[in-house]
Amino acid sequence: MSQCTNSVNAYFKKMKLFMIRANVEEDKKATMAGFINGINHDIAHIMELHHYVELEEMVYMAVKMKK
Repeated sequence: MSQCTNSVNAYFKKMKLFMIRANVEEDKKATMAGFINGINHDIAHIMELHHYVELEEMVYMAVKMKK
């Protein structure tokens, strides 16, 4: 799954929905890695330079960087 032309928030919501439907249970580091792998490369390269504790924090920063 990738962001493509979706907004960061739309991509995040779709990712969470698919994980719920597929009954995916993984640790938060794996989910965070999946989020970064799916967002647009220009944002992902910047995001990889920082440390994040929560997925929601990553989403917030990705939205902020997109603007």
